[in-house]
Amino acid sequence: MRIIGIDPGSTIIGYGIVEYTNSKFTCIDYGVITNAGRDKSSEYLSTEKALSSIMKKYHPDVAAIERLFFFNNQKTALPVSEMRGVLILSLARAGLPIFEFTPLEIKQGVTGYGRADKTQIEKMVRIILGIKKTIRPDDASDALAIAICGANNYTPLKVTGNNK
Repeated sequence: MRIIGIDPGSTIIGYGIVEYTNSKFTCIDYGVITNAGRDKSSEYLSTEKALSSIMKKYHPDVAAIERLFFFNNQKTALPVSEMRGVLILSLARAGLPIFEFTPLEIKQGVTGYGRADKTQIEKMVRIILGIKKTIRPDDASDALAIAICGANNYTPLKVTGNNK
């Protein structure tokens, strides 16, 4: 199974693609989609185009995205929420099952500790995926963590001949 993890942001969106087969994780790719933060409508379109291109290249089976769970800075919460809507629509158009996780759920799912910091998360992601070098930027590392969380929580619907 191939999973795309998305760490939403208004100007930097992290993505990570992982393969999960026979209880083993493999990192396929990771990176960021960047925007200048100027013209919203053109950035929504360019983000959708970039994400669609990534999905066409890697053909994920499942999507996982961070659920926004902060209100410390309402100035950034609204633009991130708007971009998250663009991302979810792109994933839905691709026909992917979409799983959403709070930051606490992601931290617990990857490190076993809900208050883990960025360094602890990045280190655990590298251990799980067998990556030697530091993963930068943090948005990409977070996206890989989200993908891992998605894989660990995905249960496909099993259809048998008796379900009529």
